[in-house]
Amino acid sequence: MIHKTPFTPFYDVDGITIYNLDSRKLLPWLDPVDLLLTDPPYGIGEAKKNHASRSRIAKRKDYRSSDWDDSPPASWFIQSAKELSSTQILWGGNYFGLEPSPCWLVWDKDNGASDFADCELAWTNMQRAVRKFQWRWAGMLQEHGGDRKEVRFHPTQKPLALMRWCLSLVPDAQTVLDPFMGSGTTLLAAKLEGRRAIGIEQNEEYCRSAVDRLAQKTLF
Repeated sequence: MIHKTPFTPFYDVDGITIYNLDSRKLLPWLDPVDLLLTDPPYGIGEAKKNHASRSRIAKRKDYRSSDWDDSPPASWFIQSAKELSSTQILWGGNYFGLEPSPCWLVWDKDNGASDFADCELAWTNMQRAVRKFQWRWAGMLQEHGGDRKEVRFHPTQKPLALMRWCLSLVPDAQTVLDPFMGSGTTLLAAKLEGRRAIGIEQNEEYCRSAVDRLAQKTLF
């Protein structure tokens, strides 16, 4: 993917491009895209939690404390990203004070009797009814186990199936932007669905994880 920006991509292969920098620097240089599909920081301090298992069954995975979720993105940045795209899907949209929408996406995490959130919400600008997707994602318990169980690289990582479902709701969107890429689930979903995508992430370690996933060294 060719972009007229002063920044060198971290990765640019087969229509999937990654930039390792602050999204606020890159966004003004990007051409319009068809779909904004992203999961921004909610500002709830998730990155400072120790992410221990909420039972004694599973061993804790250490994502290390960080500050990326100390505050949500500024409203001007959310508005700029929306203006850059025709269609928008923002996970955690209930945290950002967005305008009313007829179409919220509901991810039912099928957690059963646990203290994890039962659902997560995405705001969209689509003019259609509310849609729900059920996919188990409760700590070590996932919809699929064994060889199909997804490796977790990021403390707020979304399931690959969830992002592929989001793309299925916007079948005509050929270019996808995720300015809060994390470990690249949106980009991997775009690749598998034959879309072009741009991902932006400040953390180089997450960028490397995304590259490995895109190269299928780690499929999930």
